[in-house]
Amino acid sequence: MRIVRYVGTDGKTGAGIEHADGMVEPCKGSAYDGLKPSGKPMRPKRILAPVEPVNLFCIGLNYREHAAESKMPIPQYPVVFMKPTTSVIGPGHPIVLPRVCDPAGEVDYECELAVVIGRAAKNVPVSKALEHVLGYTCGNDVSARRWQAKLCGGQWVRGKSFDGFCPLGPALVTADEIPDPQALGIKTVLNGKVMQQHTTGDMIFSVAQLIAFLSEDTTLLPGTVIITGTPQGVGFVRQPPVWLKAGDEVVVEVEKIGRLVNKVVGTGQE
Repeated sequence: MRIVRYVGTDGKTGAGIEHADGMVEPCKGSAYDGLKPSGKPMRPKRILAPVEPVNLFCIGLNYREHAAESKMPIPQYPVVFMKPTTSVIGPGHPIVLPRVCDPAGEVDYECELAVVIGRAAKNVPVSKALEHVLGYTCGNDVSARRWQAKLCGGQWVRGKSFDGFCPLGPALVTADEIPDPQALGIKTVLNGKVMQQHTTGDMIFSVAQLIAFLSEDTTLLPGTVIITGTPQGVGFVRQPPVWLKAGDEVVVEVEKIGRLVNKVVGTGQE
């Protein structure tokens, strides 16, 4: 099942099931408690991020080849940081370049598989972890590298937390359609050029391992989103570096989920 959140022609926000032709069937209830289809598909005015996260956990340096290109050792434990929920935008919404970022360039893309928790998880073993997953969507961990590396005392949160720095979408694909999250192709396409292309099989810590680790003495509530790391090919390691600029189109693609498309705009143009 493909679940979307939308704004209808009446201006109201709702959740529904996306059909193959792009029509959306509005539903009552919630994705966590069970959706009740209306039987009346319609074409929405706008598609939103498929989930309103209660918390956003993020994993850094979780692909072997990305660790190698960054010249960093393979981590012994997951590298965890968080993004505020205010960083979330949906497909088609603009990524706004922050005023406080270096005008010469520092804003980078990162394609990621995003995991949505559907049932509260605490102290969950790896063997049971995927039972707590509602579904998966595409994520873009947009990152301001100067803020990430130099301006926050070694903490990554600020450089990854500006408004619009967590695009999610286009749909939430339920877990029954993705039985193995470690067997998905993933890529970033910038202005028509493939920048990142790999497979989730290169993750250092699997989705199940991440859920087990994050749930140790910590409750992962329904609606918790975990973005699971990015593969090689990010902009800051390239020679010369590739930074996002106004007018760019960034596409994150994850196999079985779809394409998350966002335009980049300058401050004040959103």
